[in-house]
Amino acid sequence: MTALGREKKARQQPRFIVRAEAVWAACRYAVLAALCALCYNNSLRGELVHDDVWAIVNNPDVRPGSSFRNIFSNDFWGKRMADNTSHKSYRPLCILTFKLNILLGGMTPLYFHIINVCLHCAVTCLLLYTGERFVFEDSRLAFVTALLFVVHPVHTEAVSGIVGRADVLACLLFLLTFLSYIRSVGVCVSEDSLPSTVSVWFLLLSLLLGTCAMLVKETGITVFGVCMLYDALVLCRKPLVNFSNPGTTPPNPLQSTSATLSFSFFNTKIDIIYSNLKTSPALSISPPALPIFTPQPLSQFSPVSPLELSSFTTGMRSSTCILDPITSTLTKECLPAIAPLIIVVIIMSVRLWLMGGSMPLFSEQDNPASFSPHLLTRILTYSYLLSFNAWLLLAPIMLCYDWQVGSIPMVESLGDMRLLATTLLAVVMVALCLHCVFSLQESRQVLVGMLFLVFPFIPASNLFFRVGFVVAERVLYMPSMGYCILVAHGLGRLCSVMGRWGTTVLSVSMLLLILLFSWKTVQQNHVWLSREALFRSGIQTLPHNAKVHYNYANFLKDIGRHQEAIHHYTTALRLFPRHASAMNNLGTLTRDPEEAERYYRKALDTNPQHNRALFNLGNLLKSQGKEKEAETRLKDSIHFSPHFADAYSSLASLYAEQKRFAEASEVYLKGIENCPDSSDLHNNYGVFLVDTGEGELAATHYQQAVRLKPAHHVAMVNLGRLLRSSNENTEAESWYKRALQVTRKVDNLTPLGALYYNTGRYEEALQVYKEAAALQPDSTDILLALAQVLAMSGRTKEAEKMTIDIIAREGSCIECYRLLSAIYSKRGNYTEALNALDRALQQSPGDLTVRAELHFSKGNQLREMNQLDQAFESYELAVELKPDQSQAWMNMGGIQHIKGDYAAARMYYKRALLLSPGSKLLKENLAKLDRLERRLTGEA
Repeated sequence: MTALGREKKARQQPRFIVRAEAVWAACRYAVLAALCALCYNNSLRGELVHDDVWAIVNNPDVRPGSSFRNIFSNDFWGKRMADNTSHKSYRPLCILTFKLNILLGGMTPLYFHIINVCLHCAVTCLLLYTGERFVFEDSRLAFVTALLFVVHPVHTEAVSGIVGRADVLACLLFLLTFLSYIRSVGVCVSEDSLPSTVSVWFLLLSLLLGTCAMLVKETGITVFGVCMLYDALVLCRKPLVNFSNPGTTPPNPLQSTSATLSFSFFNTKIDIIYSNLKTSPALSISPPALPIFTPQPLSQFSPVSPLELSSFTTGMRSSTCILDPITSTLTKECLPAIAPLIIVVIIMSVRLWLMGGSMPLFSEQDNPASFSPHLLTRILTYSYLLSFNAWLLLAPIMLCYDWQVGSIPMVESLGDMRLLATTLLAVVMVALCLHCVFSLQESRQVLVGMLFLVFPFIPASNLFFRVGFVVAERVLYMPSMGYCILVAHGLGRLCSVMGRWGTTVLSVSMLLLILLFSWKTVQQNHVWLSREALFRSGIQTLPHNAKVHYNYANFLKDIGRHQEAIHHYTTALRLFPRHASAMNNLGTLTRDPEEAERYYRKALDTNPQHNRALFNLGNLLKSQGKEKEAETRLKDSIHFSPHFADAYSSLASLYAEQKRFAEASEVYLKGIENCPDSSDLHNNYGVFLVDTGEGELAATHYQQAVRLKPAHHVAMVNLGRLLRSSNENTEAESWYKRALQVTRKVDNLTPLGALYYNTGRYEEALQVYKEAAALQPDSTDILLALAQVLAMSGRTKEAEKMTIDIIAREGSCIECYRLLSAIYSKRGNYTEALNALDRALQQSPGDLTVRAELHFSKGNQLREMNQLDQAFESYELAVELKPDQSQAWMNMGGIQHIKGDYAAARMYYKRALLLSPGSKLLKENLAKLDRLERRLTGEA
């Protein structure tokens, strides 16, 4: 090979190495993305479960028509931050992602899950990048960290549960903030200098991203503490402590007692700035002496001379020259440390202002230890919970969606064996801290791992304020980054001291651990596929947890399995006798009003402010006629929960039943004012307005209900009925069809079928009623309506058979006999028609109107059979029961007219005319009677 060829090959070799490294880096990221997709592929089929329902389905802030301003004034669940029932969880940016999800893909759970998995994949890749650039020198250890993180089973709640997006997205912003902060600060070039701000823009970006992390979830604010300590201990290259003799090897802290420790970073920060100021050229000029003013009485002051004024001004200019470099130095070298502190203070101040100066209110079942009157119990339990969370990271064998109410018994004495786990954790943490203290530069991985592990967990530790849970796996999402870094660091250290075979064994063990974690993650994802799977898994995992029994009972109640629900509510009360909500729900399931009342009152004895128990007791008392106490209970329910829309509806309904329409309207309007996003309240107010004759205003509220909840099919049907009553059949039909697009329920089908029937569109009515009959094959009303449509469409044999079948199942069906009579009459079988009416009358209907109509129909049949005297008797019975039947009076007049009793006929015609003054037929009959009488008079 020539010299030129060797030179060309030498130039190409580094480029080849760079390309190979880039390919391997891309492969690492591709492996992580593929592993993430494989582990969470089965979660994409999941429904919206547990907290997803409250944060998304029932949250008015995420609906397409809601105001964006509400997102930034309400909490995570759509309640006002200042409300005393709010959990004060302020996460507007996370809610904003839910809203965008709905705007782009509707309520389809698939798209929510895809976003969550993509965010988890992004966090994993960003963690790999962070580990490669700023934590590990060996990129393989960074890769192990990311592998362990992407498959860790404790992440299933955060990734597979949609509301866990808050933790995943906050973690993503956490890492971006950390990277931006590091990018904004330079590297320390010597021991006598500090890293300066390289890029103010990256510093501002880190502050913005950190603020966004906090607006996604509260734990995001901890990133500023991580950044400041990383700056102090890693970027500044200063150990936490210095020994008194510089230049000597630090002695063993466990053997030497003469070593004097001094916190170096904070002292060095000031010393370096002072040294820089002394050596600054701007400060080498000796400023002129300033005039010295001694305090004198006010009466001895004289006007300032021009010479004194000039001297003073010159001194001030010189002082400004002194301060300029100081300000510049402080800004350049202290800005990265000061800016996060300022942002934290501002954020916390705004947060307290939004909370209305009040903390969230939690119940004993949410966090039992925090309600213990004994300080020792609280301290020991909180300490043990730290070791319990650490164990979940180390060995995520038993996972559960809810760890409340009895899942973890409180630690009440120093003799509790669980304190051994607390002691072991304390020893490990102290050892790691000491390792960081005395060999900072050699243990950067340990320091970063500790920062990532400890800081994000501080808000959940009960250290500064009470939290609303005992253990929550989703809050371990961010701390698990630190755990993975520490595990990878430990693996690297072990591999460095072991031989080839030891390294191989450790590598295989880590591979098996990753595979085991992957399998556990896939299995755990099945738990989050549906409400039933989630709640059943809770009972299987923690059968002594009252909360999981309560949640499963709620699910069983919703699907109609009431006996099983009662069993689990009873179990929840056995495990936690003060569970007021379980008592209340048991009351709703019992059929005995006295027993239900006993449960409601017992719930109120436990929690006098339980708004649901107050509401249910009020409704029960209303049904029993105890209206005064019912009114009091419903008012109390509104008082303790001003945003409880159902209580307003029940109280207004009570007033409406008492004919107190003005008060009912006032309650509805107050409810709409306090609960502007309640679609049910608008719908109920619309029904009230229709009943009070204000149909136009009712239509407005029906439409508002649909705007607030586009799937509110009840309001759509009610609006259709209102339009139908105004003969606006086309618009009514469109609203009925719109309701059927939401759900094809019987209650939505029958109004459309009635519209088709009344407008003569019998074939379309037939199709609608057939579909309704398929949904409820045992419904007499639907089958009877279908038979009526068959009869009107000329298919009388089918109608007759169906009607006889209904009578065979329910012999007291009076309308069936009437329909059967109409079918026979249409065929001309008047005798059979008459028999059908007699059988209907034999049922002795209690409604006088129904009996009157039966007698009227019987009179018609007898008249067709030319049995006028018997027909007249039937008509007489009809008007005795219902005197306002003008048609019966007219028919009686007609019979007397035919029989020649003109005086009696005139009397009956005039009586009918009083009831129907616009009847042309009556007027014609009277005119005929007049002509006939004149003719008879003329003949006479």
